Amino acid sequence: MRVARLAAALLLALSPALAFAQSAPDTASKADDPDANESVTSRVPLDEIRRFVGVYNAVRAAYVDPVDDKKLMQSAVRGLLLELDPHSTYFDKEDAEAFDEQTNGAYEGIGVEVLQQKDNTLKVVSPIDGTPAARAGLQAGDLIVAIDGTPINSIDASEPLRGKAGSAVVLTIARGEQKPFDVSVMRETIRVTSVRSKMLEPGYGYIRISTFQADTGADFQKQLNQLQSQAGGKLKGLVLDLRSNPGGLLTAAVQVADDLLEKGGIVSTRGRISISDAKFDATPGDLLKGAPLVVLADAGSASASEVLAGALRDNGRARVVGSRTFGKGSVQTVLPLDNGDSVKLTTARYYTPSGRSIQATGILPDVELAPDPADVPSDLPASLSDYSEAKLPGHLRGDDEAVGSKAGVVLPGDAPIQSALQELKHPGSVAAAQAAAKAKAKPVSAEVKPAEAAKPAAATPEAKPVEEEKPL
Repeated sequence: MRVARLAAALLLALSPALAFAQSAPDTASKADDPDANESVTSRVPLDEIRRFVGVYNAVRAAYVDPVDDKKLMQSAVRGLLLELDPHSTYFDKEDAEAFDEQTNGAYEGIGVEVLQQKDNTLKVVSPIDGTPAARAGLQAGDLIVAIDGTPINSIDASEPLRGKAGSAVVLTIARGEQKPFDVSVMRETIRVTSVRSKMLEPGYGYIRISTFQADTGADFQKQLNQLQSQAGGKLKGLVLDLRSNPGGLLTAAVQVADDLLEKGGIVSTRGRISISDAKFDATPGDLLKGAPLVVLADAGSASASEVLAGALRDNGRARVVGSRTFGKGSVQTVLPLDNGDSVKLTTARYYTPSGRSIQATGILPDVELAPDPADVPSDLPASLSDYSEAKLPGHLRGDDEAVGSKAGVVLPGDAPIQSALQELKHPGSVAAAQAAAKAKAKPVSAEVKPAEAAKPAAATPEAKPVEEEKPL
């Protein structure tokens, strides 16, 4: 598919730079021609390299305990990438293999999407449906601060989460203002079923996509066809649930969008080098046959799920119901190194068909929902105000990022599904009901006394219209 070809082309374009970086010292030492030296100097800041080597040698010679050269160099490389943005990272061979397994939908672990913070703690983006992490009660926004009793800042944080199926791991969780507590999770072979479906009412279908992996596109088509058959050949409408979907393969999100669009753009990417620039358009053939569509999203919907929601909304194909999404609008490319390790590097930004950036702004819903108190666990913080891309330390600046913009909220339970169904059947009804409830709760103004009514109204400055924040 075009996405795979783009990744291959990008890898090919960046390979000379990687090769040069791995052989730069030899190249510099053998270059006798002044022009060649000037070229090398312009590509590699030799003074900075010498400073790095000086610090490296100082650590090796004087640190209180001996430090293994390989471990020291890997720490240096990880630190180099950690300062770029939260999504650029270094994979050793085992991590790279684990990343591939997760993308393919089968691996041994606890089943959770995490982001490593600068203090090495792991922030839970979302537990994957039906996995040990979800059954153990891990929630979006949780911080993993220790693993098996060992503080996370003294270990390779993500590695202990993986392990042999049947083995247990104890996670120390920090959640909101609560005192940190332990959760025991049993590892399993995680075979993530990324697509589930059911009929909500006769003729009205529901499809849940929990993550985007290699077979998500094919599974979506299969589930949609089954719903169509149950509805007698054509659905009256569909609720597409992307809540707490952390993303995954762009390929899969593009395929699902293409299956629901007759024409129009899906997503474009723009990066620093021209090979990172690409545009993906829909091909004729709407599998839903034009039936109404509502997308359900929340603060845990990130990356590829935001691409899908933006594509359907910008093309007028669907209304988005829920909460502001996470705001991860950047493209990562995995670049293999010659020793089996890999670098996951942010190489471009996503843009919706209307040309708007998702990065650090997310997708604003057409109809905003609040969590149903009955579905929110009593120990969940009242507000996950820091749960968004824009709140991550060192995040990539968004084109339309607004300082102080309010983050979205996580919407658990079935109540949002019922609201989405109502909006699907009667567009505008949810917002109208919310407005009516708000007006009913508004206190009645005190009755104006006759003497006061006779007084002339004081002159007031002309009111200026307030610009409303518009959905992306």
